[in-house]
Amino acid sequence: MSILTRYILKKYLLNFVIVLISLELFFVGIDFLQNFKKLPDSANLQLLYVLYNGFFTLTLALPLSIVFGWIVTLVIFIKNNELVAFNALGSRSKDIYAPIVKISLFLITLLILLQITPLAYSYEQKRKILHNEYFTSTKADIFLKYNDNYVYFKKLLPLEKKAEGIHIYKIKNRDIVQSIIAKNAYFQNNKWYIVDAKIITKPSKMDLETTKLDIRYEKFLNTLEGFKPKILDNVYESKSNFSVLDAVSALVLLSNQGINTDKIRGALYNQVIVSFFVIPILLLVFAYASLNSRFFNVGKFTSLSIFGTLIIWGIFFMLFKFTSGGIILPEISILLPFGLWIVGSLIFYNKKIDS
Repeated sequence: MSILTRYILKKYLLNFVIVLISLELFFVGIDFLQNFKKLPDSANLQLLYVLYNGFFTLTLALPLSIVFGWIVTLVIFIKNNELVAFNALGSRSKDIYAPIVKISLFLITLLILLQITPLAYSYEQKRKILHNEYFTSTKADIFLKYNDNYVYFKKLLPLEKKAEGIHIYKIKNRDIVQSIIAKNAYFQNNKWYIVDAKIITKPSKMDLETTKLDIRYEKFLNTLEGFKPKILDNVYESKSNFSVLDAVSALVLLSNQGINTDKIRGALYNQVIVSFFVIPILLLVFAYASLNSRFFNVGKFTSLSIFGTLIIWGIFFMLFKFTSGGIILPEISILLPFGLWIVGSLIFYNKKIDS
């Protein structure tokens, strides 16, 4: 790593951390003050609320902090005539912004990896604390299709990975050929283990005089492999917040059932792809910065850069909400605009640099 790269990264990371902490304290503090009277009296739950809210805010604040930190760094470089010095020493434009782009890619990738963990459900957890539902998570009367089965859970407890009042109907050629009835079932080793199951099988050939139902009992029965409680919970509630792994699992599961997966694909695109929208902004901000501090309007440059970043972020946020509402296909509302944004940014960047 060159001396120039170390110097730029040192200045940038300091500004990035300051901006990130400021945004986190602002958003988390405002939210805490607004909802303080609604929170439980328990200090532990209040602390958990702040921690969950902190990570949820991080998904918003980190991409913005990447850009805002770069804006602050550039302003300092220009005001101190450091950009002129960099160029006088023979540094190319790429040598100046490349370290920022690389560290930004690393930070965004780290954020995506964090969203593979249960922290991806931070918003849901803080909402439960706010509504005194943190220790209770129960869904009633769930009826879904899974492969050749129609599954009914009278009560689902996702956190305990347990279901009560289970009815599973196996369908063949639009006819019920078998039904499984049980009081309790538990999800372990990626399967549902049904306790004290009653299995009723209908004969393949029906004869009114001799045919009868086959009824048998099983102490333990495993079935419905891959039918995860958390996925059931989120799909049933039509939620758009999944961890990356759960989103992929839900996508595979529901696609195999022929069920619409627009919201899940939208959530996955938003988590994995949209966060990288800040990378082109870094290049554009650098392209429109001035080398000479004498003719540099700090206020105009800073306000336009911040305002433009918020506009682009707001557009992608709005498009994601449209996708979550089932209005537009995620490929059209998220992937297409993202691709156009990348191409358009490169065109503007090259045009500005060439001029």
